[in-house]
Amino acid sequence: MSLLDIAPVIPVVVIDDPETAVPLARALAAGGLPVIEVTLRTACALDAVARIAAEVPEAVVGAGTVRTPADVTASVAAGARFLVSPGSTPRLLDAMEEGGIPFLPGAATSSEVMALAERGLTEMKFFPAEAAGGVPYLKSLGGPLPEVRFCPTGGIRLQTAPEYLALANVGCVGGTWLTPADALAAGDYARIEKLAAEAAALR
Repeated sequence: MSLLDIAPVIPVVVIDDPETAVPLARALAAGGLPVIEVTLRTACALDAVARIAAEVPEAVVGAGTVRTPADVTASVAAGARFLVSPGSTPRLLDAMEEGGIPFLPGAATSSEVMALAERGLTEMKFFPAEAAGGVPYLKSLGGPLPEVRFCPTGGIRLQTAPEYLALANVGCVGGTWLTPADALAAGDYARIEKLAAEAAALR
């Protein structure tokens, strides 16, 4: 199954304390969002990916903010089951293709989307979604590029997600609203599970 078809929302999470990784992933999966993107923005991100991969079999954990071939290698070694990049360069795309796991390369313009499609890639991340034109822009891309499907990420909220999900070329959206910093700090995983359940009900 495509990453874009498992759940309507992929939680995009920043983990500062690796001890929170497993209970966080369990809460998101229990709420109906098993596909989890851990961003490589903190020193413990790879540790978090490894812990989730080893201890939360019901989750499909991936690494986000993948920017270099070294990120690809480290993420795969940690047990990531997919990769997400904020943008795309030939060198990074080569590394992700060689990584052997699914990936969502980032694109924000029609030329970037076409360049990825030339490589045979038809599923990608649209980032930064809201800043790059949002729903109207994605709808416009659907005409000339009907074979391409997106996971838009960046500035999307629970209230705006349905507008994206209604588009024929959107499979799911990425969101940061599912793991509020105060909920993580307080260990309020019940709240995170509730937020996940609300998002899972969007489709």
